[in-house]
Amino acid sequence: MRSLLAAALFAAAQWAHGQAAEVSKPDPATESRLKGLADELRCLVCQNQTIADSNAPLAHDLRTQIREQISQGRSDADIRSYMVERYGDFVLYRPRLQASTVLLWVGPFVLLIAGAGVFAYSVRRRRASSAEQPPLTPERRNAIEALLGDDSSKASK
Repeated sequence: MRSLLAAALFAAAQWAHGQAAEVSKPDPATESRLKGLADELRCLVCQNQTIADSNAPLAHDLRTQIREQISQGRSDADIRSYMVERYGDFVLYRPRLQASTVLLWVGPFVLLIAGAGVFAYSVRRRRASSAEQPPLTPERRNAIEALLGDDSSKASK
């Protein structure tokens, strides 16, 4: 009885790890379309990788979904729309320009311009403050040296 149960479990485990026929013998056209779409979609687990590059189980499942939809005859636009509908705009590696994503597209340029503005302002301010200081007169130099003591006058000589 135990050997029969063990054999049944072993057989079930073999089926669970088997590959679909289309994965074991991939169609080059399907795989090419899959690669193109997978390069445009973000792995929802890794977030900084496309589903083509990710080894996460979810990325594998998404590639399988895309492969199935390609075999059903759906267009690339339909597949992208399905993924966005199901997972939101975040699934797109390059999100579309729309009201909710305008900050993603414009934000880096705004930060770059703001940083350049702050840099220019600080340089102008530094130049203006150095131009405003009068040159050090000999009397003022002697007064400063007297305040600092003899150590500074020895160091400057």
